[in-house]
Order: sequence, then C-alpha cells, then structure tokens
Amino acid sequence: MQHLIAITDRSQQLSLPRMERPFIVHVDPHLLVVDKPAGLPSVPGRAPELHDCAASRVQALYGDALVVHRLDMATSGLLLFARGLDAQRALNRAFEQRQVHKTYRAVVHGAPLQDTGSIDLPLIADWPRRPRQIVDLQQGKPALTHWRRLQLQSDGASHMELCPVTGRSHQLRVHMAAIGHPILGDDLYAHEEACAMAPRLLLHACQLTVLHPHTQEPLSFHSAAPF
Repeated sequence: MQHLIAITDRSQQLSLPRMERPFIVHVDPHLLVVDKPAGLPSVPGRAPELHDCAASRVQALYGDALVVHRLDMATSGLLLFARGLDAQRALNRAFEQRQVHKTYRAVVHGAPLQDTGSIDLPLIADWPRRPRQIVDLQQGKPALTHWRRLQLQSDGASHMELCPVTGRSHQLRVHMAAIGHPILGDDLYAHEEACAMAPRLLLHACQLTVLHPHTQEPLSFHSAAPF
C-alpha cells in the first residue's frame, strides 16, 4: 500500500504517491524544495530508463521549475528548484558565492579518531572511468568538506555529519573514501566490505539553508535521514 503525501500550493492541492513523485517539502512562487528518494536521478540521463527523474516529475506539476543543483542518483534528500529564470539566476549566484549551506548525514566504515575534522583535497574527473572522480593535487579543483562524528554503531560503522563548502561532483563520497572511511553502500568508491554493509548509499541531504531569491529571507529546510 502506498502512502499518500499531501502537497499544498496556493493554486492547487494534490495527493501524490510517495514512490511515484518526489515529496514536496516547500513550494512558493519563486522556489520549491523536494525530498528526493535514493535511486531517482536529479535530471534526465542518456539512457531511456533514466529519463524519469526529479526534474521531470517536478516540472510535470510546476512548468516553470528549473534546475539549480543536483544530488547523485544514489543520494537521497533535499533538492532545490527555482521557479522562473529570475529566481534561477539568483539561486545560481547564491551557490556560486557559497551562500547556500548544505548538511548531510552519512554512515561510514570505521571510526575516525577525532570528533571533527576537515578534508581539503582537490578533485578532478577520472576521464577513463567516468563518472568517477579522483583526488589530484596538481590539476584538481579545490574541494573542502567539514565533518563531525555523531555516533558509533555496534558493527563499528560511524554516523557522520558532513558539510561541503564546495560542491564538486561526488565530493563527499571521494573525500570520505580518501581518509579511509568510505560511505557504506557506495559502489563507486567503497571497498568490497563497506559496499556490502548497506543495500544503498547511506548518504542523505538533511538540511538546506538559502536566502529566498525574492525576499532575501533566510530559509532552512530539514529532512530526517531514512537510515
């Protein structure tokens, strides 16, 4: 039995099956935020089976919705869309100026020795093995992640809070693997043991803070990790 999610907008009210369309966290005339499930692409891929995505589902409901940023297909959580070109320009500018703050929850293999830390390792596309990314100290683009250890599981894995300062592709996944604590369920960067410890990538975008593109009011959205 599918659970129905009520979506409220000034112009319409819809009840949508959670497994068929992304959950709308917030909608107003200038932006909307969805809680994307793991396994759903943010934008269409080349393969026909990847044409169904968060962007296409949202645009079927709101024709003026435009992409601002992306989450990996395997990552769940908060995804922001602009409504109209003016809002898209303003939100793109906010991302470029690092005025958008994102926080993720993850479960990683092992336990970092410290409670907090930062990973400052430049990244570049691994062209022969795209979409993989690699650390490249000479040619990579700057990438910075702050992390905090939250809780140790009985199996030795650790719940983590990850805060990317930059927004490189696969940044959190590559950075955690680079310090020896890959995210569980990561079939690109985790070693075999860590990959097998979870049925999906245990990475969730749980908090998003942004200035409203019209009012400049700070908005903060939250989504509990489903793991």
